[in-house]
Amino acid sequence: MEIGLQLSDFTWPGGAGRLGAELAETARAVDEAGFGYLALMDHFFQIPSVGPVEHDMLEAYTTLGFLAAHTRRTRLLTVIAGAFYRRPEVLVGAARTLHALSGGRGLLGVGAGWAEAESRALGVPFPSLARRFELLEDVLRQTRGVPVMVGGGGERKTLRFVAKYGDACNLFSGPQLPHKLDVLRRHCEAEGRDYAEITKVVDHSLDIGPRGERTGEFLAELSRLAALGVDAVIGDLPGRPSPVVLTRFADEIIPAAAALSTVDRLAG
Repeated sequence: MEIGLQLSDFTWPGGAGRLGAELAETARAVDEAGFGYLALMDHFFQIPSVGPVEHDMLEAYTTLGFLAAHTRRTRLLTVIAGAFYRRPEVLVGAARTLHALSGGRGLLGVGAGWAEAESRALGVPFPSLARRFELLEDVLRQTRGVPVMVGGGGERKTLRFVAKYGDACNLFSGPQLPHKLDVLRRHCEAEGRDYAEITKVVDHSLDIGPRGERTGEFLAELSRLAALGVDAVIGDLPGRPSPVVLTRFADEIIPAAAALSTVDRLAG
């Protein structure tokens, strides 16, 4: 199993003037620690579940290009880009560019999208759910040449799109996870797709405490997820990831997770 870090909160103690230098330093530390993924949200304002709307937010693909220059191994992606924010060819073009310039480390993480209030504030039309799924499929039809992670657990359309187009899925790690994986398996059978080809990624907090005091509990959760067939976990750490916590991941958690599974379907 692999571990991925998602950076969602950029209101760091050094302030905006130090953000570039601190982000570069964090990216290098994440890369050296052995994280399999480094991910960003695709939002233009901070979302309520992370912090106040006035907190700092970075545009995803500009920032992923910056992160590509400061990493060597970690794969880079959005979790999860809304398909309606950009024209399909623009979004796919950004992902292909990231993939090429990072040496094959870019992924397109995409879903139907949900942030209506943000869209209204930006003046971006917020289509109906049916139209957002049409746009999502338009994106997915164009993704040849870049690995794609489809985000969401919708059973009729989203998981069918995973089976038809996706290299990976992105699901929540809650009680419904076993059922969602069963639904995905059935869609794979209907599409003639090998279920084992799809990398199963779940969203799960990486918060192990400020000094790693919840490491044992987190490792037990990874074992539970591995038993369900999960290949990777991507999640947040509070604020700017501390060196103490990143060292705990490098020395203990990432090696233990790797022992749970050695499959790496998205490499290259």
